[in-house]
Amino acid sequence: MGSAELIGGGGLFLGPLWISRTVLTTWGIMAGLGVLSFVSTRRLSLDPGRWQTLLEGLVGGIEDAIRDVLPDHVEEVSPFIGTLWIFLVIANLTGLVPGLESPTADLSLTAGLAITVFLSVHYFGLRILGVRAYVRHYLRPSPILLPFHLVGEASRTLALAVRLFGNIMSLELAALLVLLVGGFLVTVPLLMLHIVEALVQAYIFGVLALIYIAGAIQAQEPRRAAEQE
Repeated sequence: MGSAELIGGGGLFLGPLWISRTVLTTWGIMAGLGVLSFVSTRRLSLDPGRWQTLLEGLVGGIEDAIRDVLPDHVEEVSPFIGTLWIFLVIANLTGLVPGLESPTADLSLTAGLAITVFLSVHYFGLRILGVRAYVRHYLRPSPILLPFHLVGEASRTLALAVRLFGNIMSLELAALLVLLVGGFLVTVPLLMLHIVEALVQAYIFGVLALIYIAGAIQAQEPRRAAEQE
């Protein structure tokens, strides 16, 4: 066995380390988005061309969506939510490419994304509110409710992971079954549905992440402002 060897299941051996197809596809998406971002921002101009206009419209649309939910913290949150949305759109649509599978059809990836959202909620909460104000909201209205707050956060993280995984996996499985039974032309309407559902699921995941972050911040800001007065 060499230092790098492909295997039939689509994974890759790097010496004794096995890297799954999901990881390889995810790395490929991240590398592609990184290169695209670097190339697209090298020569920004005050007189934008079509590509820069498209990018500015995309960024503006993301910021407007965030502003509707969290108007006072768009600059802090938009890099995370925007990256999440763009990655999920590409990842969800990857399964339409022959020979590839959507990495979001793997529970391990969606679980990782859900955990990232879970951590981001606390990161933004601590960064914007401060340690004391943020930690104290878990003890309101009574410290007895602390276990219920923790269980609620764990359950919504699990639901976030399973929802995205279940929807994308079911779409890919349905497309495969219809292709086997009815041939390629029969799957065309289903592929259109796949595209729409992939976009919808990416949007829902990002919106839920945004709502969780906003809930952690906005619920405490009026109390903190009142205390400072």
